Amino acid sequence: MHRYRSHTCAALRKADAGTTTRLSGWVHRVRDHGGLLFIDLRDHFGITQIVADPDSPAFKTAETVRGEWVIRVDGDVKERSAEAVNPNLPTGEIEIFAREIEVLSRAGELPLPVFGEPDYPEDIRLKYRFLDLRRETLHANIMTRTKIIRDMRNRMEAAGFTEFSTPILTASSPEGARDFLVPSRIHAGEFYALPQAPQQYKQLLMMSGFDR
Repeated sequence: MHRYRSHTCAALRKADAGTTTRLSGWVHRVRDHGGLLFIDLRDHFGITQIVADPDSPAFKTAETVRGEWVIRVDGDVKERSAEAVNPNLPTGEIEIFAREIEVLSRAGELPLPVFGEPDYPEDIRLKYRFLDLRRETLHANIMTRTKIIRDMRNRMEAAGFTEFSTPILTASSPEGARDFLVPSRIHAGEFYALPQAPQQYKQLLMMSGFDR
């Protein structure tokens, strides 16, 4: 079995009940229901509910974990009862009864919460952008943007276009906006500039015989 996981936190379904699994991810939320601990484990792909009861060897560790800790869980996949099914999760028909929990990384008190959608000041969110992007809505927005860009690339390629990566540093050619200059370490007193548009490089490529 892989060191960290056999499945992602969005992969398991009712058909997997009765099997064993290993998951790794961030602790999204911890709930204590009278001695029965529920941990929502989150990774890039989704969320799976982990259950630890007092008879489980993982219970002692489960009592210590906090939000945004990174843990690895070994456990048994079990089907939820009809009243416990969560229709809002792709994994909502199953839960993992933990047999072993390993803490991979602890987290201190966070400057802003990851769980839920709190209305925090923008300067705090930008300062701790790596935490802000863990929130479900923003994470989903990034993935939607990625899919749109990928679809645009596929459509352009299907239409016969070729994608090129043009240089990010070039000679200064002031146009409507002020150049952002980058000093050269080799040629003292000389500067490169960030190109305002790849127009000249595209013209060179067209002259070189590339169609689109």
